[in-house]
Amino acid sequence: MLKGIDPRLNAEVLHALRAMGHGDVLVIADTNFPSDAIARQTRTGTLLRMDNLTCAQAVQAVLSVLPLDTFVPDFAVRMEVVGAPDRIEPVQSEVQAEIDRAEGQPRPMLSVERFAFYEQAKQAYAVIQTGERRFYGCFLFRKGVIAPEA
Repeated sequence: MLKGIDPRLNAEVLHALRAMGHGDVLVIADTNFPSDAIARQTRTGTLLRMDNLTCAQAVQAVLSVLPLDTFVPDFAVRMEVVGAPDRIEPVQSEVQAEIDRAEGQPRPMLSVERFAFYEQAKQAYAVIQTGERRFYGCFLFRKGVIAPEA
C-alpha cells in the first residue's frame, strides 16, 4: 500500500500508466472484450487486470493518476452499441460521470463503431480488463500531460 495511491491500482497497472507518454492510448474493457488477443498486439504485449471492479471503478482509480489529453477531441472514446450508435448504455454513463469528475467539467467522450474500436485498441499502449459484466464497457483513454509548477 502506498500513500496517495488508490489501492485498486496494482503494481502492473501503475507501471504501465507511469511508462505511457503523452498521446499513448489505454484500453479499459469489460469481461467480454477480446482483451488477451488485443493486448498481445499492443505496446506492452500483455494483458493487465483490474478484476472485481466495474469499468467506472477502474476508470475512477486510473484517472486519479492519469491525466487525459486536452489537445485532442478523442481523449476518451466509447464503443458504440451495435445497431444503435447514439444509445448510451448505463456503464457508459457511469464512466462519463467519472471523466467529468476527474476533469472538473463535462468532457463528452467520442464513440467508435465496434470493429473500428478493435482496430484502434490494437494500436494502444496497454489493455486493462475489468470485472465489468455489462455489455459495451469498452473505452479508450489518451494520456495527457502534467504542466510544470509555476
